[in-house]
Amino acid sequence: MSSVLPAPARAGLAFFDVDETVIAVKGMLDFWRFWGGYAPEEAARGAQAAEQLTELQRLGADRSALNRTYYRRFAGVRLARLEEATRQWYRQHRARPDAFVTATVAALDRHRSKGDTVVLVSGSCHALLAPLAEDLGGAVPICTEQLSSADGVLTGEVDRPMIGPAKAEAATALMAARGVDPTDCSAYGDHSSDLQLLLAVGNPAVVGEDPVLLDHAERLGWRTVPATAGALRHSPLS
Repeated sequence: MSSVLPAPARAGLAFFDVDETVIAVKGMLDFWRFWGGYAPEEAARGAQAAEQLTELQRLGADRSALNRTYYRRFAGVRLARLEEATRQWYRQHRARPDAFVTATVAALDRHRSKGDTVVLVSGSCHALLAPLAEDLGGAVPICTEQLSSADGVLTGEVDRPMIGPAKAEAATALMAARGVDPTDCSAYGDHSSDLQLLLAVGNPAVVGEDPVLLDHAERLGWRTVPATAGALRHSPLS
């Protein structure tokens, strides 16, 4: 009697929010503290935008507005200088014993081993995500794209904040462009603003304790992942 082997799992896309999902901090805020010591003169020039950001936070502005205001701090900075700084920040961050959400990184490794394309979807800019994406085996970054002049100076403006619904729209567009069935795709997020991204795929997972996401997980049978922080076990960057 012949036996029928189960069909192999199809490779898909695995979307990961970054802040407090893959890394255990809010990367943009952590980097700003680093930037103040790395480039105090440039940071001082961004003080007005920093004040505006504080006021917007106090008034409860939406996350897209906060994202745009954050990047206005870098108006007039050469993109190459920012990229140099983000690499130095990342080297310091990854050496910390509590730098990453260990269960999420393990899940990311499993997806990569299975043949899934790992995609980092974040409101962080490309300069901040690039060293992390490289370190995680060449993950694809989808992020807030900063605008710069022809000679490589940042204007302080962005194309579109990769926040909330924008994440789901970008993920849906990428799945369509690659001809991948959403039911073969996964997504991981820690905040209610990631909800639409999680709803866009067939295999969502909630990281941490956000009550909105946990409510959906309980009702819809989604996986949950602990947000325990730990060290990255990969070999250090060269």
